[in-house]
Amino acid sequence: MDAVEITIERRADTGKESVGRLRRRGIVPAVFYGPKRSTVIINVDAAEFEKKLLHLEGSHLIRLIHGGGDVELHDKMALLREKQIHPVTGLVLHADFYEVDLTERLVASVPLHFIGKAAGVVVGGILQPILREVDVECLPTEIPEFIEVDVSPLGIHEALHVSALTLPAGVTPVGDPTRTVVTVVPPTVEETKPVEAAEAAPVEGAAPAEGAAAPPAAEAAAAPKAAPPKKGGAEG
Repeated sequence: MDAVEITIERRADTGKESVGRLRRRGIVPAVFYGPKRSTVIINVDAAEFEKKLLHLEGSHLIRLIHGGGDVELHDKMALLREKQIHPVTGLVLHADFYEVDLTERLVASVPLHFIGKAAGVVVGGILQPILREVDVECLPTEIPEFIEVDVSPLGIHEALHVSALTLPAGVTPVGDPTRTVVTVVPPTVEETKPVEAAEAAPVEGAAPAEGAAAPPAAEAAAAPKAAPPKKGGAEG
């Protein structure tokens, strides 16, 4: 994995008012820390951060460059451990950079990219990813950009687990290898209720069921009336 270079500068001012002024000037307040150093507060240009880092998935190696040549901060390797994004504006509010030693293995999260069309999906099933990324252990320079997961062989009710992932040499999964990565579930079919006998059309001429409502007045009026009886006696 190639490192992404980002320019930083040391920051002396702290406090909410100072941080607010920095954000209004287009600067992201950040910290740089690690197991072998104390925490240093730094600034990163917001436009550069959004262009180079905001779109990155998982753990990505970053080279910090100090514009003033500060030996403590210049040409240091780090991972972006956390970034805070404003929920409405989408602006970066804060970032944490974690220093790494290129000669020591570490745990990093790597995104999963699903490829192919599962056999179960072809016959109507639904592909259901369970994990979107997986933790691996490797050297910082060997962190995969992503891991491809071929789902083509999966039928309905079949699943692929962490142990089946194809990883580069020197990269090993962390955690339970039996965890499900992706599965194919059967399609959901909405149940249909059977037609009740009472909903069937009434038989012509049948007597109404007990408790059934009388036919509407309009229907009764429309029914043909019986002819009046003829008067008795012969014509004189």
